[in-house]
Amino acid sequence: MANVTRHSLTAAEIAALALSLAHLGAGPQSVTARRGLRHAFDHLDLDDDVIATTLATLTTPLPPDVARRARLMANAVTARLVIRLQYLDAAGHLTIRDVEPVTCLVHREFWYLVGWCRLRRGIRAFRFDRIVAVEPTDLPARPHLPERYLPFQRRTAKRRKAA
Repeated sequence: MANVTRHSLTAAEIAALALSLAHLGAGPQSVTARRGLRHAFDHLDLDDDVIATTLATLTTPLPPDVARRARLMANAVTARLVIRLQYLDAAGHLTIRDVEPVTCLVHREFWYLVGWCRLRRGIRAFRFDRIVAVEPTDLPARPHLPERYLPFQRRTAKRRKAA
């Protein structure tokens, strides 16, 4: 029998896998793929409620309409193209925004698109369930490093001083 070396997945790899699974909906392939992702999580030390909730969200299928929008957003991230969002904020105000998508992520029970909002001229996180519509454009987006734009990160004292 051959020796097998196991490597842990990085947070970025887990997020990319989970986003890919989100597109699959609730079909038979997605069930098997989510079971595999849960198996990968079994080998992680999860003693944090936030992490446990986040992982549950990662492995839960998105509703079909949200999954379709997620697919458009993920394609725009890959193609580095601006997308136009109709976004309903927490107060119920609808805005139309051109966004340079950077990445998608999960925090607790919500999926987010992280991107440079041209309307607000800054990085923003848009909850998937508040995105009413996504329209692809042919406008090129500037390259952004996801590591610099991820919200919800714990900041160390060293990083706070540098910021």
